[in-house]
Amino acid sequence: MTFTEYFTSIKNKRIAVLGLGVSNRPLVRLLLEFGCHVTGCDRTPREKLDAEVLELEKSGCRLSLGDGYLDDLDAELVFRTPGMHPGNPALEKLRRSGAKVTSEMEVFFEVCPCHTIAVTGSDGKTTTTTLISEMLKAGGYTVWLGGNIGTPLLPLCRQMKPQDYAVVELSSFQLMDMERSPERAVVTNLAPNHLDVHKDMDEYVEAKKNIFKFQTPADLLVLNADNAITDAFTGNGVTRKFSRQGRAEVMVENGIICRDGVKVLDAADILIPGVHNIENYMAAILAVEGLVEDETIRYVAKTFGGVEHRIELVRVKDGVRFYNDSIASSPSRTIAGLRSFPEKVILIAGGYDKHIPYDVMGPEVCAHVKKLFLGGATGPQIRAAVENAPEYCPGCPEIVDCENFEAAVRSAAAAAESGDVVLMSPASAAFDQFKNFMVRGDFYKKLVMEL
Repeated sequence: MTFTEYFTSIKNKRIAVLGLGVSNRPLVRLLLEFGCHVTGCDRTPREKLDAEVLELEKSGCRLSLGDGYLDDLDAELVFRTPGMHPGNPALEKLRRSGAKVTSEMEVFFEVCPCHTIAVTGSDGKTTTTTLISEMLKAGGYTVWLGGNIGTPLLPLCRQMKPQDYAVVELSSFQLMDMERSPERAVVTNLAPNHLDVHKDMDEYVEAKKNIFKFQTPADLLVLNADNAITDAFTGNGVTRKFSRQGRAEVMVENGIICRDGVKVLDAADILIPGVHNIENYMAAILAVEGLVEDETIRYVAKTFGGVEHRIELVRVKDGVRFYNDSIASSPSRTIAGLRSFPEKVILIAGGYDKHIPYDVMGPEVCAHVKKLFLGGATGPQIRAAVENAPEYCPGCPEIVDCENFEAAVRSAAAAAESGDVVLMSPASAAFDQFKNFMVRGDFYKKLVMEL
């Protein structure tokens, strides 16, 4: 079905859009443009809405707000916000009343007129998605970057050409009830994450599988052979694997990334730090196989400076380097960040509790951190993980509990001396104090620039 055919088919229908965050606002405008009767639903009370949402109301969108925002909804079609579990009782009630539940991303994959490449995983998906996009752009393609990163893609379908590439980052929430898969799918790795929303780890893994579940034999699946969960996946199409530790189609041999035994890239030429980024490059190399010349891949490696909020150098002040790793919302991401530095760092960690284990962080913090500043709901869990680690000795690292995020940043900065690295890598989501990890990262950068 084409973009125009889809939206013409839902003209005059009663449609509920759940969640009025940045990603759903273009969707509301699109639905209004095609003559739909739209109700925008959001838990935020009216007095806390920003001007853009109120403009949607002026354009004809009815608003249902506050604690009862899902009560008594009357809709034929419901666009679920990614963070809402498909089994939410309100959604089940709507289904029983005859409503169809979908999402902006599901419809995008239904009507997208161009080639699709999508990336998911617990860690590395943002960098890998961005790398694929950069490689394709450097190779001369028109690229549309979006999904869980960047701009909402559905409203842009009218501008896409068949020869273009949509490069999409997909979260487990977006994938949970997807019934279409991209032509090329990448799963970077899987580890416990988002267990505050998913029923259990099995549900989380099953959601991730949807990225390749509906592929055809002509499609490509890229998997991490070093991750036990992803290595066991089997798809319908061609499967290619990467490995930093063993044998695979793309692997590291003596510091050189090779594809099928042929050199592609010197790992030392990768501008962004950390061994995890070697894995991200290997995944991206397989994703663009047959589309981009190796020389183009090498150009990107030498020039790409990294993703904002991912081990981002914010400032050097009095010999102290301050890094923003706000995107690290799980222990495995923070561990990857810690391993990116040869010296022991001053670490700022803690935040919203996603009900995931922190035990794995203990030994890593003992090995890579000299001072640890903690806050948020997960602060006590991270402290316990460190103090229970066999490698822990009292005072090594020094652990400081802080009242809030700002206090942790200022205390860490005050404790730093010339030559130190201060790394904000929370191993936790931002929702305890911030709207998302980007807002947290921006606030950190603001505090650092004010020092």
